[in-house]
Amino acid sequence: MKKKRILGSAVLSLAMGVSMFATGAFGAGVQESQDTYRVLIKGPSAEKEKVKEQYGKRWDFGNQGFTAEVNSKQYQALLKNKNIDVSQVGIHTIDARVEGNGNDKGKGKGDYTVQASYPSDQTPWGIQAIYNDNYIQSTSGGNGIKVAVLDTGINRNHIDLTDNVEQCKDFTQSYSSMVNGSCTDRQGHGTHVAGTAVANGGYDGAGVYGVAPEAELWGYKVLGDNGSGYSDDIAGAIRHAADEGVRTGTKVVISMSLGSSGKDSMIASAVDYAYSRGALVVAAAGNSGPSANTIGYPGALTNAIAVASLDNAFVNGTYKVSDFSSRGNPYTDGDYYIQEKDVEVAAPGGGIYSTAVDGNYATMSGTSMATPHISGLAAKLWSANKTWSNSQLRSEIQRRAKLYDIKGGTGAATGDDYASGFGFPRVR
Repeated sequence: MKKKRILGSAVLSLAMGVSMFATGAFGAGVQESQDTYRVLIKGPSAEKEKVKEQYGKRWDFGNQGFTAEVNSKQYQALLKNKNIDVSQVGIHTIDARVEGNGNDKGKGKGDYTVQASYPSDQTPWGIQAIYNDNYIQSTSGGNGIKVAVLDTGINRNHIDLTDNVEQCKDFTQSYSSMVNGSCTDRQGHGTHVAGTAVANGGYDGAGVYGVAPEAELWGYKVLGDNGSGYSDDIAGAIRHAADEGVRTGTKVVISMSLGSSGKDSMIASAVDYAYSRGALVVAAAGNSGPSANTIGYPGALTNAIAVASLDNAFVNGTYKVSDFSSRGNPYTDGDYYIQEKDVEVAAPGGGIYSTAVDGNYATMSGTSMATPHISGLAAKLWSANKTWSNSQLRSEIQRRAKLYDIKGGTGAATGDDYASGFGFPRVR
């Protein structure tokens, strides 16, 4: 039985600069001089065990090494240890912009309770576009598929998400805290992304709808409240999601609207691991366009589907690739083959309306917003074809992608284009 929606007194919009793959530059760096350091330690097993006993560990990646948090004095001592290799863990930070929804603008704080107003659009343009139906009133599909959103967390109490939430974990805390049921989003980026993928219309069916509203949502907080996150936390969450899929005997789509300009070995290995365990990994291409060879990681990895952004500019039967959307390698156009640093597909990412952290709704732009459209599509297709492997599902997504739906991706007319990959895949 559906509950009545509690109306908020005002629709709050988010007007903060967050660090995600919404429009803006992105990058990866290491920690500047500070009191604490996150480090990756490699070396012979015996030497690593000595360091673990002395400093503890945060994540253990086997032969790749383990990570730990140390103070400045400990960090200097580790650097002097000639028996181990010590490097700082990369920090992923990405800029974002929220486009106002209403006149009252303020920064979201905390995990809001159910205080949602009715949305101005239940099936935003991106949902209509991916369903290829401008008159669609609601969506369906995704039952039995898990969509793991690795982001700033989620507002698990949002009226359009709460029934979908199956797991809620915070990987920015210690490993022991990772399973405590906390995934508080204090920024809004993760909540917005989750809504595009799986929002179910709310208790009374009058809320916003995502692509696959029957899928189960795993809200994994891997980015801190400032919108940045450590590589080891992200890698740990990727591996955990893949293992949970095997443990529960279910299909998992790992959705990452995050990234950096540089390749990280821990994350790259985790993506390969997840793919080998049967998960499908979907990641944002980045917002450093329109120049070529600007695609970010982990989207640029061969075992991740890199998603470019499309604008709501349907001209002459085609969509336009967003100017901000990162591009791949133009010299691989038309080869029908996705390799590292290639865009794979494109989806709506400009001016996307979805669930907001305050329990209401907001508009954001970026490849961050394009990614959950493909993650939701993957969940919907997989739910209807549960015998498929992740590689079969990936092939089907490529098959459904059409380049003739896209205007602005210069390059191949067939095959794959450096701006939009194979094109825009749709439900129908």
